[in-house]
Amino acid sequence: MLDLKFILKNPDLVAENSEKRNMPVSIDRVIALAAERSQKLQLLEEKRQAQNEIARKMKGPLADEERKSLVSEGAQLKSTVAELEKELKDIEPALRDEQARIPNLTHPEAPVGKGEHDNRELRKSGHVPEFSFTPRDHGELGKMLDILDFDNGTKVSGPKFYFLKGAGALLEIALVNYALQTLIREGFTPYITPDLAKSSVLFGTGFNPRGEETQIYSVAGSDLCLIATSEITLAGLLSDTILAEKDLPLRLAGYSHCFRTEAGTYGRASKGLYRVHQFTKVEMFAYTVPEESDAMLEQLVGIEEKIFTGLGIPYRVVECCTGDLGAAAYRKYDIEAWMPGREEGGTWGEVTSASNCSDYQARRLNIRYRPKGGKGAAHIHTLNGTAIAVSRALIAIMENYQRSDGSVAVPEVLRPMVGKDELCPP
Repeated sequence: MLDLKFILKNPDLVAENSEKRNMPVSIDRVIALAAERSQKLQLLEEKRQAQNEIARKMKGPLADEERKSLVSEGAQLKSTVAELEKELKDIEPALRDEQARIPNLTHPEAPVGKGEHDNRELRKSGHVPEFSFTPRDHGELGKMLDILDFDNGTKVSGPKFYFLKGAGALLEIALVNYALQTLIREGFTPYITPDLAKSSVLFGTGFNPRGEETQIYSVAGSDLCLIATSEITLAGLLSDTILAEKDLPLRLAGYSHCFRTEAGTYGRASKGLYRVHQFTKVEMFAYTVPEESDAMLEQLVGIEEKIFTGLGIPYRVVECCTGDLGAAAYRKYDIEAWMPGREEGGTWGEVTSASNCSDYQARRLNIRYRPKGGKGAAHIHTLNGTAIAVSRALIAIMENYQRSDGSVAVPEVLRPMVGKDELCPP
């Protein structure tokens, strides 16, 4: 979250930034609660000083009437202090909740816009395939190849669940291994994270764990939620921790299943594997000192590009506009792969995101570092990026590598792990 002192000193800037991010908030409410808290803290301090003064006087010689008066005054002060402490106990969470609704600041170069259609294309890579036949979408290809089963996924778990079978399962395992091996060479430490996290960890990471607008599954009768990404567990890993600057940056690679309700996502563009309730992902997460986070973001995007270049998938890199950033991101890039079957004539579809969250998550999760040769501790910067979201990578592979007879070539880098050069209909 943003520093409260910064909010109070720059209310117009914070309000304007929130409007640009399509997340209007009540800055006046934050200011009012902060002022009320400050007033009550000052009054509480005055009353406690008065209590101390009475305690000091009670130690000395006193006339009966004077002692009786001090006892009565002390009892009144005790009641007042208790009431002020109770009021502050109510104000603190209310202030924190309002403060937490305010989105992160935005990088000055981020394009201003309302949604993904206002994102800025930065570059393209690879060649969009030209087919001598009408390309099929991944759903049809998966059924022809007998590797993707939505019918039984729906029967067993409901809509937007699926089975991968045979070579489909091997493709997922190969993609995970390919991503992890790439990240290990880049200096990342692999983690297999829990698929569940406490609500407080989701909140600290910037996700809304409960409420009407949540995309999170909550476990009834507990404080646990199914994670939407291992960004959540990797951010929570070092909550309430002070790191040494000499140990930074930290680069973590998280493997997990991801669960999302995907409420309100319908239509052709969202069908099949593009939006599902469960998928496997390898996530990059980094902790850096503030002055190195911009460079780290570029490194994460570079690794994402390396992964999709290695897969031979045509893609483009876009910078997300203010209205498409989400609450936590200071700056964000998406990689969109060409998906020939997603719409008539093909279109680009998001396969990775990389975000610099600056100190927004670190303030919420209390993650700090001790600067070299300095005193005290400062909040660290956190970054995240998708290495492979398997479901969407499968779309790109099947649709770009398809042939007229329904067979699909396997990307060369995956062949040793899949054990096949091509997938053919049975």
